[in-house]
Amino acid sequence: MAKTTGKDDKKRGAGGAAKAYDASSITVLEGLEPVRKRPGMYIGTTGPDGLHHLVWETFDNARDEAMANRCDEIEVALLPDGYVRVADNGNGIPVGIHPKTKVSALETIMTTLHAGGKFDHNAYKVSGGLHGVGASVVNALSEHSKVVVHQDGGMHMQEYKIGKPLAKVKKVGASREHGTIVLFKPDAAIFSAAGGPASGGKDWIPEWNWEKIVTHLRQQAYLIKGVRVRVIDARSSHTRIYFI
Repeated sequence: MAKTTGKDDKKRGAGGAAKAYDASSITVLEGLEPVRKRPGMYIGTTGPDGLHHLVWETFDNARDEAMANRCDEIEVALLPDGYVRVADNGNGIPVGIHPKTKVSALETIMTTLHAGGKFDHNAYKVSGGLHGVGASVVNALSEHSKVVVHQDGGMHMQEYKIGKPLAKVKKVGASREHGTIVLFKPDAAIFSAAGGPASGGKDWIPEWNWEKIVTHLRQQAYLIKGVRVRVIDARSSHTRIYFI
């Protein structure tokens, strides 16, 4: 059997073509790029189950507020054009400047993996979801998303496109309420296995399964007895409302 030298192996790549493997061959994914590059690592699949996992993760954040006794109302709404809105009357995501990232804590949570209060047991004694990556994963895999926070007498808002903020968090008005509202539309290019066109497209409307969502949220509601959970299907003129 003929032997090959290390030099010969280095010259040959796939199909016999020359292919060098050096420092420049190493790819570094930053920010939320890993999520968009390998979404299956975070939501399991880009099919219908992965699509609905975005709802579960967003709901889990509201549920964690309830489990920390900071929230007693949660609403999940399926809206026209494929958007989902999840709202709670908890304390609201902090909007102050984070000491490490030097941007708003809201922006940090929505655009940075492993950023959140779930790692600090002083903030959350118990929690579900992806423990600090749920909100950012949903944001990364959404064509468009928006977060509105009612906190300390003000209403703050930030919008994102494919996980990237369109502007800094800004105060858009006064408010006597408290809580967080998350609005998102999944990215068609990511969820091609769930019916979205692989090339993307603004006209794509995700096929949310009403029964699947109600069943899942009803099961999760057992963990937060005493909390009012309202599920709304407003995709047509005949709105359905389910109280849990």
